[in-house]
Amino acid sequence: MAPGNLTWVTEFVVTGVSDRPELQIPLFFVFLLIYGLMLAGNLGLITLTSVDSQLQTPMYFFLRHLAIINLGDSTVIAPKMLANFLVSKKTISYYECAAQLGGFLVFIVAEIFMLAAMAYDRYMAICNPLLYMVVVSPQICLLLVFLTYLYSLTTALTVTSCVFSMSYCSSNVINHFYCDNVPLLALSCSDTYMPETVVFTSAAINLFFSMVIVLISYFNIVLAILRIRSSEGRRKAFSTCASHMMAVTVFYGTLLFMYLQPKTNHSLDTDKMASVFYTLVIPMLNPLIYSLRNKDVKNALKRFSNKPCQSFKFM
Repeated sequence: MAPGNLTWVTEFVVTGVSDRPELQIPLFFVFLLIYGLMLAGNLGLITLTSVDSQLQTPMYFFLRHLAIINLGDSTVIAPKMLANFLVSKKTISYYECAAQLGGFLVFIVAEIFMLAAMAYDRYMAICNPLLYMVVVSPQICLLLVFLTYLYSLTTALTVTSCVFSMSYCSSNVINHFYCDNVPLLALSCSDTYMPETVVFTSAAINLFFSMVIVLISYFNIVLAILRIRSSEGRRKAFSTCASHMMAVTVFYGTLLFMYLQPKTNHSLDTDKMASVFYTLVIPMLNPLIYSLRNKDVKNALKRFSNKPCQSFKFM
């Protein structure tokens, strides 16, 4: 195409979860329900772990930040997604698209490493209980959370800058329900070798290192639990990390399913379904996983329901 005939993109059109007109309203109500449950669950978990005096431990400190991350992850995507179900032309401006991609990357990278921090916390609690309050002190917890957010912000700025340093001309239809890097790069009329390298290298490094931390932590946890002689002791030790193991399995299972598909079977439609799962479904499920399988949270909820003022922590 001659340079004079290029039309530079000022807005994008997303195809959405489905392009079938008869499904738009039913899908709107389905995802509105999922988003509403996600908001209620995560806001409830944030409130409970903030105010209850018996939930002021490192485990619940990390859980509170996981809930904040889940809330942010879904809120970056869901409102625009829900609005698009109600309009015929699903447009998003160039700068809004860049902001959405950046916000999504901040929260998804933060979630990966927050789950790793939580696995390390459970490892110290079960394998080194005598050193637990020294190694996982409030100062260390704050440092881990600060570094997680700083790294995720740096990663998001780097990747988003690379993706939007490309030229986008003529075609502006993103085969997705939000601005994601892979379908965006597919539209570029520039050489995408460098941004694609940055995107996939970043994703591979983040997944590899976080999974190494999680796997090593849980390998040692399992060994420690097996060394406990009494069945009651093993049950108690396992119950302290069962919720986190379930959340980790669901989250990493979804990401690995998406990234480890053979290229011949890979499609953007499959990516859409996986993206729905880790941007909306998993953030909705996490509060349920951590509440229904956690006696401390259930007891805190009972205390808060019966005597709200007495459950407040003393500042």
